[in-house]
Amino acid sequence: MIKVMSVFGTRPEAIKMAPLVKMLEKEERIQSIVCVTAQHRQMLDQVLAQFDISPDYDLNLMKAGQTLTSITNGVLEGMETILKQAQPDIVLVHGDTTTSFAAALAAFYLQIPVGHVEAGLRSFDKYSPFPEEMNRCLTGRIATLHFAPTERNHRNLESEGIHENIFVVGNTVIDALRMKVNDDYLFHDEKLRQLPLEKGRWIVMTAHRRENLGPRLEQICRAVRRLVEDVPDVHVVYPVHLNPAVRNTVFPILDGVDRIHLIDPIEVDDMHNLLKRAYLVLTDSGGLQEEAPALDKPVVVLRTETERPEVVEANKAVLAGVEEGKIYQIALQLLTDAKLYQSMVASNNPYGDGHTSEKIAQIILNFFTK
Repeated sequence: MIKVMSVFGTRPEAIKMAPLVKMLEKEERIQSIVCVTAQHRQMLDQVLAQFDISPDYDLNLMKAGQTLTSITNGVLEGMETILKQAQPDIVLVHGDTTTSFAAALAAFYLQIPVGHVEAGLRSFDKYSPFPEEMNRCLTGRIATLHFAPTERNHRNLESEGIHENIFVVGNTVIDALRMKVNDDYLFHDEKLRQLPLEKGRWIVMTAHRRENLGPRLEQICRAVRRLVEDVPDVHVVYPVHLNPAVRNTVFPILDGVDRIHLIDPIEVDDMHNLLKRAYLVLTDSGGLQEEAPALDKPVVVLRTETERPEVVEANKAVLAGVEEGKIYQIALQLLTDAKLYQSMVASNNPYGDGHTSEKIAQIILNFFTK
């Protein structure tokens, strides 16, 4: 039996690691071990429940006022104890979170191989997204196996001198969509059930990234408010992050505006099926840049750069920046230019076929049985 420990701590990680965990559980030659750090608690637990995953270990780190330093210290110290106890053959981490980097470092200190899921993404600006860009770069230097979503991610790793054990496998988030999206889906969230989603055109919006907090988020919100005021059939549903720095900006600008619906964060099933019913997606999230294109929904990226340029090159997304006027103009064009809109709907999704988890499990088996 190959002991494979999957470590994650935030909602986005959990969404993308869950299909892989379920696949590892099915493999008779693998003993799947799940460790969560709970860098996020409530939102992480929602995903665990949705995918019926019960962690074997839970560091339960989240606390009020936590800092990047306290999270890193907590993961390093907690993972050392767990790794010595569980003695996995390999530790899998995902993407670019502080949990991922610190867990990879803890495994490295004990000379346990690390598999990096969603490897090779780069914005080429170490302070944007912060701290994610440096987290993923450092995790890439530690990892033994690199599971890259695209050929571009593969090339990024090679340009940094990493040449061995890079596998282009697609993105596990497409696996999650295959598991969860349903045409006759009934929303769990009461507010979502009450929305008239069959009327008009709906924009699904998220904005919460650390570097967008403050004046940038204000501009994003003002652009969205203008859109709704100027296009009478447009509605916006915005699951607002629980971070007070987000809510204290969003609610004064958007709360009470006709056809803008501010709701609390929603379960992964609800979000995926909400995306399915959307006309357009506005987001600064990395995950939604992958999920929405897989459902053929054009994306307006509320950032000045993206580590997912494939989705822009594939004509599935537009990089809009964070200025009110530009966001407004780009979104308005997609709402009024049917030919442009359809060209984005019809283009191909660059993130794989929904079988990424199977590929990763087989690679791990091959690595330890060769």
